[in-house]
Amino acid sequence: MIHPTAIVEEGARLATDVEIGAYSLIGPDVEIGAGCRIGPHVVITGRTRLGRNNRVFQFACIGEEPQDKKFGGESSALEIGDNNTIRESVTINRGTAEGGGVTRIGDDNWIMAYCHIAHDCQVGSHIVMANGATLAGHVVVGDHVIFAGYSGAHQFCRIGDHAFLGMYGGVSQDVPAYVMVSGQPPRPRGINSEGLKRRGFSGEQVRNIREAYRLIYRSGKSREEALAELDLRLPDQPELAIMIASARASARGLLR
Repeated sequence: MIHPTAIVEEGARLATDVEIGAYSLIGPDVEIGAGCRIGPHVVITGRTRLGRNNRVFQFACIGEEPQDKKFGGESSALEIGDNNTIRESVTINRGTAEGGGVTRIGDDNWIMAYCHIAHDCQVGSHIVMANGATLAGHVVVGDHVIFAGYSGAHQFCRIGDHAFLGMYGGVSQDVPAYVMVSGQPPRPRGINSEGLKRRGFSGEQVRNIREAYRLIYRSGKSREEALAELDLRLPDQPELAIMIASARASARGLLR
């Protein structure tokens, strides 16, 4: 299952059925779980752990040192969950001591060619990053987020669950759950209603989320006033909880 030209350094821990392609390099502190398939010319290094059934395509570089001038060689890690697809030439860096020490990626993500996930990012599950999408350091991404081609997020931004970033949309402020962003410069354009319907949200739930969006973005109320009003709706509209939480957690301010 390991090509004779691949290099697996002493100390690496691989499940018995892991496949390693030609000319790939697996570092001594790497752990790769059952069912993983690593293509040719892949580099996986550092204190990196991959869970089960991940597929990594050729020329990807996983777990390399963070691109941070303050990094001094301290021990840091990258943790990747299960069932992720990591396509050609993707780069994912491990964390920094200043940022908590660990970059994390969840489960069932689809990360297309030439994407970059920087140090200390905390990425959820079921996300799609189309070709060339980029996350700077310390970005937090929720579940079911879609990044269209060449979109991305500035360092320390937070992208809430079910959000959608349109093509070339590079955001420098936070995007709450459910919100769709597009244009240049990128601006909120409504909610990701099609995505929500595909994921089983009812028509009533989508309407409730749309009304919450209007209250936050179009009512003229301050963020605190809008969120306080949405708090009152929670008993009957629990789907608003993640939208409220993501908006309230914003430290960089909401993208408007």
